Amino acid sequence: MDHTDKDLKKDLKIRHITMISIGGVIGAGLFVGSGAAIHSTGPGVILSYALAGLLVVFVMRMLGEMASVHPTSGSFSTYARDAIGPWAGYTIGWLYWFFWVIVIAIEATAGAGIIKYWVPGIPLWLVSLILTVLLTLTNVYSVKSFGEFEYWFSLIKVTTIIIFLCIGIAVILGVMPGTHSPGLSNLTGIGGFIPKGIGSVLLGITIVVFSFMGTEIVAVAAGESAEPSKAVRIATNSVIWRILIFYIGSIFIIVTLLPWNSANILKSPFVAVLEHVGIPAAAQIMNFIVLTAVLSCLNSGLYTNSRMLYGMAQKGDAPKAFLKLNRNGVPVRAILFGTIFAYIGVIFSYVSPDKVFLFLVNASGGIALFVYLVIAFSHLQMRRRIEQENPVALQVKMWAFPYLTYVTIIGIIGILVAMAVIPDLRSQFYLTSLVGVLVVASYFVFMKKSEGASTAASRAQTKEKVKVK
Repeated sequence: MDHTDKDLKKDLKIRHITMISIGGVIGAGLFVGSGAAIHSTGPGVILSYALAGLLVVFVMRMLGEMASVHPTSGSFSTYARDAIGPWAGYTIGWLYWFFWVIVIAIEATAGAGIIKYWVPGIPLWLVSLILTVLLTLTNVYSVKSFGEFEYWFSLIKVTTIIIFLCIGIAVILGVMPGTHSPGLSNLTGIGGFIPKGIGSVLLGITIVVFSFMGTEIVAVAAGESAEPSKAVRIATNSVIWRILIFYIGSIFIIVTLLPWNSANILKSPFVAVLEHVGIPAAAQIMNFIVLTAVLSCLNSGLYTNSRMLYGMAQKGDAPKAFLKLNRNGVPVRAILFGTIFAYIGVIFSYVSPDKVFLFLVNASGGIALFVYLVIAFSHLQMRRRIEQENPVALQVKMWAFPYLTYVTIIGIIGILVAMAVIPDLRSQFYLTSLVGVLVVASYFVFMKKSEGASTAASRAQTKEKVKVK
């Protein structure tokens, strides 16, 4: 039985959306990847996270404004199509789909690596396959099961960060038994707060901004909420304190408790802090938490990937076959299509990790920034349109429009330029740009041709009607 868009189940509750929006900020990049940023920037990395976070807050505010007026599974792909043009919606939709396919492959591989740490004899490829299959089944069953899994994954991550912050604050204040407070010596005593100069802080922004990717999932999920406008409003209004507490708070604790140039920070900053304060089995605890973050990202990737494809199919940017839903209102074909490509990515991660898989990872690296840029440009057009047609609908408003929107655009372009000239990030910029150009070209080759054929058929039908008359 073919189902249509009206059969999409609105089964995501406010608590699901709220926890998805909170947990979406916290990925494995915070728990593991933050060490490299701290080591290359010093305590000033707090500013890097703050500035990158501010940029994301602005982008989320714009997206929240558009999603509260027009909640849809196509999210920013649909907004780009309406505001900029069909080619923009097509391009950003497929780029975003590609991004999450690669993320699914990366997270499945990372999750397998953690489990192999506990069960050494099991093949990595088999664990990757099992993890992807299990979470695919969760997504296929119903959107509610996705929401429940993501709710609990996010709750574990949030609880971990809160406990970590409480322990850190207790040590800093000198009230944690058996520990010594370092005061502010680690913040200012090893070359100062910005030991490598202000340039390192700006460079840090280009590194840490990618760890925020996932905050936009809430706008996609809002399309399957019974109260989309309320859900988006709550999630958007809370994005500031989420970034302040979970990211900037955690990084502040780390660089205050440990020397920024410590080798332990480079390996795993959270494990280093827990070991420093004498928490037993710190590495095992953090492995479990990182696995939770990885599974959460894998779960969200499968969901977001399929809903973006479904939204594009509605607009004719993807085959109509992806519109078919099962009895629970889930786009199964869209989920399985993304899963198949993720499996291929996982295979490459074992067969050719330093060539094909590295190419795929680098090619998807800058997509987050292109997505943010398109959201900002779409917002410029849609806000003006909404103000003219239905200003009452603006329940969530971007601050100081259009000035902060322009500031955001300039900031994102600045990061992209920096990526183009920084040796370590240059390959990501150029490969992502190449993939972007190929996707745009595919639109003008395939979509324009089909639009032309459709127009010609329509004209032929009109002529036929005239002859009959």
